[in-house]
Amino acid sequence: MDPEAALELVRNGVTLLLLDVPQYTIVGIDTQVFSLGPAFKGIKMIPPGVHFVFYSSSTRDGKEFSPIIGFFIDAGPSEVIVRKWEQQEECLVKVSEDEEMRYCQAVRSLEFDRQLGPYTLSRYGDWKRLSNYITKSTIERLEPIGGEITVTSESGLGKNTPKTSMEKALDEQLKTSKFSTTEDKSQKKGCYYTSIPRVIKRRGMQGNELTSLNLDKTQLLESLLIKEYGGSEDSLLGELQFAFISFLMGQSLEAFLQWKSLVSLLFGCTEAPFHTRSQLFVKFIKVIYYQLKYGLQKDHSGTQTGASALLDDSWLSADSFLHRLCKTRKFRELLESSLGWEFQQSSAVDGIYFEENDEYAPVVEIFDDSSYNETTSA
Repeated sequence: MDPEAALELVRNGVTLLLLDVPQYTIVGIDTQVFSLGPAFKGIKMIPPGVHFVFYSSSTRDGKEFSPIIGFFIDAGPSEVIVRKWEQQEECLVKVSEDEEMRYCQAVRSLEFDRQLGPYTLSRYGDWKRLSNYITKSTIERLEPIGGEITVTSESGLGKNTPKTSMEKALDEQLKTSKFSTTEDKSQKKGCYYTSIPRVIKRRGMQGNELTSLNLDKTQLLESLLIKEYGGSEDSLLGELQFAFISFLMGQSLEAFLQWKSLVSLLFGCTEAPFHTRSQLFVKFIKVIYYQLKYGLQKDHSGTQTGASALLDDSWLSADSFLHRLCKTRKFRELLESSLGWEFQQSSAVDGIYFEENDEYAPVVEIFDDSSYNETTSA
């Protein structure tokens, strides 16, 4: 890169200053991950906007890692975000206002420049496609107290929530030594996700009417959009992206369950995609297409890489909830080429498509899902 252009990016970009972080600690931002050396002090040249920062501390030999902790930021041009390693708690903490002012001035004077790793701008496009609906208000509405998202604060989560065999396997995977902790954090509040009812119940309504209402989730979607999202379709999509990122990068089981609930809600609608909320579903299909495209990516040897390896037991099998819910042209191509799934047309619904030039046109098929007999929230 031209030196003048690089200096301009350093001065106008966001800087994440991370002090006293031990060697071998894994630090990530968005889709990028760093294994820290002794001179590392942070990341520079970060484009302004929303980002997800996550890290995992290591044993001295760099072979064992603690549960991932992550947090969202929304930073403006030239902003400096300072975090300092707390050895006893093994986590990053905010510094005092006086310290922050001092460090910010040092960063702007380029005192830390040689110890800051550059943000890989060529990968920024992937991140934008995964986060374009997340705003500052999305973060403020959903993030937990203190802002830290970690599986260790999710003990006992979803005990009464029906799970497929693959999701039970994921639950067990998250309880292994890599993710478990002896510290009791069960009282810590997780994220403030929107509650998505699994079953709609209304007094005085006949059984066939209730069945119809639960087979087509359009009325539930409309109700949630008005009551929980202020009528904003983009706010719902922002929560969908927030949950996906918290799961994939932050390895949060709570986030996976929320992502599953929102995906199930949207794919459970028949009337909305074709009539009342067509534009929402065009945007939704683009969102989830890029989520799976990133989540299912493989390395040159054909194996799952990085955080996506966590997905093996959760939704890479033909008995996962996604296989029973998803049918779109783009989706179909991705899942068939990545996983070898074969979709057979089982009803006339499978053949319904929007105009041929609409590559993201949604196609919805209603499946019999015994989990809808439960009355608990997902």
